[in-house]
Amino acid sequence: MRIFLAYLGVVVIWSTTPLAIKWSSVDVSYIFGVTARMSIGAICLFFLMLIARQPLRLHKAALKTYLAVALQLYFSMLITYWGAQFIPSGWLSVIFGLTPLMTAFLAAAFLNERSLSLGKLFSYTLGVAGLVIMFDSALEMNQQAMQGMIAMLIATFLYAVSSVWVKQINAHLPALTQISGGMLLALPAYLLTWYWLDHASLPQSLSQQTQLSILYLGVIATPIGFALYYYVLSYLPATTVALITLITPVFSLFLGYSVNQEPLTIKIASGTGLILLALAMHTLLNRRKVNKPAH
Repeated sequence: MRIFLAYLGVVVIWSTTPLAIKWSSVDVSYIFGVTARMSIGAICLFFLMLIARQPLRLHKAALKTYLAVALQLYFSMLITYWGAQFIPSGWLSVIFGLTPLMTAFLAAAFLNERSLSLGKLFSYTLGVAGLVIMFDSALEMNQQAMQGMIAMLIATFLYAVSSVWVKQINAHLPALTQISGGMLLALPAYLLTWYWLDHASLPQSLSQQTQLSILYLGVIATPIGFALYYYVLSYLPATTVALITLITPVFSLFLGYSVNQEPLTIKIASGTGLILLALAMHTLLNRRKVNKPAH
């Protein structure tokens, strides 16, 4: 029951995070929104480190791991917040769902994993076809929507690079230590960026929507969402956990449509459907590979 509730928690958090990102920058700059989130998240993470009595390892492999995690926490997340200004929140989840496909390509190139079978190449083709339809939908909206799509693709790719890099280093660090060490590097970078772009100016007023969104992202999505994800990953097969990327885009699109009045056309649904079909095929092929008996 605990595992089911944790799994459900990850689905809920990942489904609501895109809309929270959108709302956290409604009446403030995107750089303030993400910096405030990471500042709150850092406090929560280090508090969890104290409770768990986990020391911050400082050996060479650990430092490399923190740098790899910081790539995702800073560069990928910063680009995500910038791109989120121009596209519907549900699209963030759809494009981010391409992470397993991008990771498979990188793993084949840098980890020598056999992840490019004929079936998987076909699934990647479906994913690209879905992206083309999404790009066409973005062009119908405005030029900035296209920029937002490209930004999200770059952010997703950097997230995949970070994941493969961490696996390549293989420092055997606890998940909480990894994210806390990465945050230790990412937070100063955010504060410097905030000073550079916004001159470290604080907004004169914050709407309740913005305040609650930042708090939700900082207190729930960053530390708790991360902890639940790794808890689920430790008890369930990776292929089962990967199904989350099939579920959350649907919920995110529906949430954006129903709560934030975001467009949901036949073309958007078709592009999303092809991407989800590609992810489903990729997950199924991975499961068959895991369950294939050894000879």
